[in-house]
Amino acid sequence: MASSAPIGVFDSGLGGISVARQMRVDLPYERIIYFGDSANAPYGIKTPDEVKKLSFSIVDNFVKLGVKAVVIACNTATSAAVNDLRAHYDIPIIGMEPALKLACDLGKGEPQHVIVAATELTLRERKFADLLQRFSQNNTIFSQPCPDLVRIVEQGELNNSEKVMDTLHKYFDAYDLDNIDSVVLGCTHFVFYRDYFRKLLPERTNIVDGNEGTIHHLREVLAERGELADAFSEGSITLTNSDKSERIYQLAQSLCTKTD
Repeated sequence: MASSAPIGVFDSGLGGISVARQMRVDLPYERIIYFGDSANAPYGIKTPDEVKKLSFSIVDNFVKLGVKAVVIACNTATSAAVNDLRAHYDIPIIGMEPALKLACDLGKGEPQHVIVAATELTLRERKFADLLQRFSQNNTIFSQPCPDLVRIVEQGELNNSEKVMDTLHKYFDAYDLDNIDSVVLGCTHFVFYRDYFRKLLPERTNIVDGNEGTIHHLREVLAERGELADAFSEGSITLTNSDKSERIYQLAQSLCTKTD
């Protein structure tokens, strides 16, 4: 039986809007409630317990709103909290992780050189360590924390191309980019930088993120439960944030309609 109940999507701030807007394309009949926790951003420099506490508070509020599923549109919150959230709630909790498997699979059996760009917490958590162990035996994986890329999005400076490119060069000039096969955007904030990464990287280098894979998994889970919205439903997206300022409101609206 189809379900018109909404889907809750949350992130540490504005980055997860990149996931929510793709959901509007791939799941056009669904109602999406997005919550960005910009008042507490960034999550990537917090302790796992702090991130876990914030995540439980957000999901509690989603459950009160009657959501049928929650998407953690944040690699950091997934690393710190997804297992505990799944154990506590009886609705699907869909997490995200850096799309390292996708990047390595692009080599079609050939060893790959991959940079994973993410937050500090994502890269030091056990979830990523397990992922790294799976793929580093046959591939060369570099882990690159990029905290300033989160801040630039949250401060509304994505259009400051000079600042963005200087920041990217600061993080990536140490690598021999001509020999890098893929860069994994392991934070939903980083998806907004795709065009900048394309300028930075050689044409042969793949830019990989996990947004579409996450949404595909959500669709499969809802279909299995018979909870996809029917084709007569009117989809929508509602943007909410813990930072109630007009600046954040306008920035969220802008990012939601941004075209890559």
